[in-house]
Amino acid sequence: MPAVVKKDGSRAEYDRAKVRASMQLAIRKRPVSAEAMDAAIARIEYKLLAGAEREVVSQRIGELVMRELKRLDKIAYIRFASVYRSFEDIAEFRDVLEEIDSTDVKPKRKPVA
Repeated sequence: MPAVVKKDGSRAEYDRAKVRASMQLAIRKRPVSAEAMDAAIARIEYKLLAGAEREVVSQRIGELVMRELKRLDKIAYIRFASVYRSFEDIAEFRDVLEEIDSTDVKPKRKPVA
């Protein structure tokens, strides 16, 4: 795994437990199975390895986590995004909600005859 470059410029080894812990906080009390979370972490790690970079900025990992949470559970995604992006007001929450609403695939309803 590539080394992680933190916001302050320091470097650390990639730590799967940290990724898991941050995701677990977001999915707490949500209907997401451990298997689904493990699969999401595996996809994150695959993307990190596929990049073939020796170092990756921590923001990249955060973005990958958000992408996976958005796929797993929209509420968990909002929870994580609110902390990760340091929301400071309602407008920022509204923006994320609108983003989810606009990208959410809704089933088409059959016309009532």
